[in-house]
Amino acid sequence: MAKLVAVTACPTGIAHTFMAAEALVRVAAARGHALRVETQGAQGPRTPLTPEEIAEADAVIIAADTFVEERRFVGKPLHRTSTAQAIRDTEGVLTEALRLAGLALTSEPAAQAQVIPLASRRRHLVAVTACPTGIAHTFMAAEALKRAAEAAGCDIKVETQGSVGARNTLTPEEISSADAVIIGADTHVSLERFAGKRLLQTSVGDALKRARGVVDEALALPPPQATAAPVQAAPAARRPAEGGPYTHLLTGVSFMLPVVVAGGLLLALSYVFGLEAARQPGTLAAALSQVGAAAFALMVPVLAGYIAFSIADRPGLTPGLVGGLLAMQLQAGFLGGIVAGLLAGYLARWLRAAIRLPANLEGLKPVLVLPLLSTLGVGLLMVYVVGAPAAWLMAAMTRFLQGLSGANAVLLGALLGAMMAVDMGGPVNKAAYAFSVGLLSSNTFTPMAAVMAAGMTPPLGIALATLVARSRFTRQEREAGKAAAVLGLAFITEGAIPFAAKDPLRVIPCLTAGAALTGALSMRAGVMLRAPHGGLFVLAIPGAVTPVLPYVLAILAGSAVSAAALALVKRPLQDERPAAGAGGG
Repeated sequence: MAKLVAVTACPTGIAHTFMAAEALVRVAAARGHALRVETQGAQGPRTPLTPEEIAEADAVIIAADTFVEERRFVGKPLHRTSTAQAIRDTEGVLTEALRLAGLALTSEPAAQAQVIPLASRRRHLVAVTACPTGIAHTFMAAEALKRAAEAAGCDIKVETQGSVGARNTLTPEEISSADAVIIGADTHVSLERFAGKRLLQTSVGDALKRARGVVDEALALPPPQATAAPVQAAPAARRPAEGGPYTHLLTGVSFMLPVVVAGGLLLALSYVFGLEAARQPGTLAAALSQVGAAAFALMVPVLAGYIAFSIADRPGLTPGLVGGLLAMQLQAGFLGGIVAGLLAGYLARWLRAAIRLPANLEGLKPVLVLPLLSTLGVGLLMVYVVGAPAAWLMAAMTRFLQGLSGANAVLLGALLGAMMAVDMGGPVNKAAYAFSVGLLSSNTFTPMAAVMAAGMTPPLGIALATLVARSRFTRQEREAGKAAAVLGLAFITEGAIPFAAKDPLRVIPCLTAGAALTGALSMRAGVMLRAPHGGLFVLAIPGAVTPVLPYVLAILAGSAVSAAALALVKRPLQDERPAAGAGGG
């Protein structure tokens, strides 16, 4: 006999609440299972479940049309449905709940539930991959996980959360039937829909480079323990916010990027008609400039808002957006926005956990209490504590960067360029990229040009090396070099990863040297870039890159240096054809 607990709730807490409860109790008893139901309505919970009853339960059923707090059920197999479904298809709801617990609903009254042996069927995984830009690592990691799962004899479906939104979205049925969940992400991914599942969280880079190990680790996770408390040994019990400030920053950057791209390119288009035309009201140039400036004005609020969202989920969004807007008004720039986002997120998360309201007032918490208190706290901190120091620091850094010339500019460009190539999309690469994107809010465009040029150099250098030093590369690598060229032109540094992973001690220093040279030359020439992505394709937008010729020459020079270095350090391979005179004589 299985032990189950359930919560039923509808907006009025009268008809559907009690009809669903009665149906679940009746069918469970007819099948020989014990079921305790807590009903919730406008008057609060009735017959509330005790911690002991929850701890002893094999599975939990939430049949609700309104919000139900689920934290007390963490670690338990949990099936969510509506009250109407619980009334119309009661047996199906119970069957799904028992299946999540590894049990079967017997068709004979009062018979024992049977354990379904998981080893007798093909295992099924689901995964989510996401990186800050949502372009390269997201989809490369998805492909790597698919190949690894196939090698391990598993089925897998991977949802990619990229720059155009979620693709191949996981359905509730696919999640409920999965043996384990893999989250390979460097940005915020909501875990609520995976409650009660074995879950492994890792970085998107780890999922790409160590896919088979990630799959094996997910399959080896212990099942969620039958306890009301979070299971520390199972990654499923971890909060999304545990990724740390760097992960939250990258989440903010990923949501900010489309805003910056649109604003930068629209401002660049307005310059096509001349600077004077952009200042004359009523002209197309002025309209383009106005729209671009509006997009740029959203840059820091979006950054701060989604940093806070990454930490506290939706309760953090309002104080984060307001804190980011205050950072702009106080001239604290992107540094103030980062601080505002972190303050908003951690404050909202703390308030959410600390504030306890009666059940009949719980609905006021997300729409009134949390937004009011968190926004008040963050706003006052920004105005009275954070704003002035952040504004001073931002102004000092802007003056320093805009005043760079000669050797100082070369050194900064070389450093940023080397950071872009040393891990090709990893944490160091993303740190340089986020720094340069943030400076766009203060009209500092030269670091962005150096970073994007240097980011194109590694795959372009690889592609060039496969052409000029063919004897150093296999036939498959020469074919992959063509794809690397396209990725490099589009500013997807990850195109060089397969080559670096195969021979890191030779390839990475060569690529880093070329990228450092590109960054140094770009900064030395004072090249300015107003769009944070697009690669060489942004050259089609007049004014997006100025001046153009030194920018292109810097990319060509860095690519040539990387290719020449690879030709020198990589050893020639044995000819794939039989050697002359081999065989009979």
